[in-house]
Amino acid sequence: MADLLKVEKLSAGYGEAVVLHDVSVSLKQGQTLALLGRNGTGKTTFMNTLAGATRQHGGTIELDGVALHKVALHERANAGIGWVPQERNIFKSLTVDENLTAVARPGAWTPARVYEMFPRLAERKTNLGTQLSGGEQQMLAVGRALVLNPKLLLLDEPLEGLAPIIVQELLRAIRRITREEGLSAIIVEQHPQAILAISDVAAVLDRGTVVHASSASSLQEQPELLDRLLGVAR
Repeated sequence: MADLLKVEKLSAGYGEAVVLHDVSVSLKQGQTLALLGRNGTGKTTFMNTLAGATRQHGGTIELDGVALHKVALHERANAGIGWVPQERNIFKSLTVDENLTAVARPGAWTPARVYEMFPRLAERKTNLGTQLSGGEQQMLAVGRALVLNPKLLLLDEPLEGLAPIIVQELLRAIRRITREEGLSAIIVEQHPQAILAISDVAAVLDRGTVVHASSASSLQEQPELLDRLLGVAR
């Protein structure tokens, strides 16, 4: 099977500051990548670079045969990127329904399907973004990315700061999106075991460089190695 995403020798950062150094990652159609690492190791910078929100200093990014590194930030959704950043970036002055319909593109994922997956949002269609809880805002951010009908979904710490019941609801949704629907995804998360359980492959960043790459299951089965890579003391 051909690679959907192919990143080779990527160097990127903010202005003249280089955060990522010679990062190479590939992902096949339908696969999910768990991107792990301690805080400040370059995970968010990698996601931002795929989305077009950093300065790229070197290397190439190909998405389904398209040279993504040559595509402007505002055109990356058209190229197949669905991005859920840490800040969520929903339109807080619009209703839930307006948030979804304003960006929806033709395809399998429609606002109706988002409501079916997140009944909480269906109950709050007419609520403004400012009237939603943090968990509901995160659901809306995921829904907004889905109705773009992307080829690759980028989820940057989607479970951060959420109540346990909402975490479980989002994990079920992410599992459905990736495992059942077959949408390729990259997930950055501070809950490694939860994400490894629903991923195919894993990569660990340290100081802006990939220091480990393997199947998600093999890393999940080696908790001591995982702790060492993430700098966690048992």
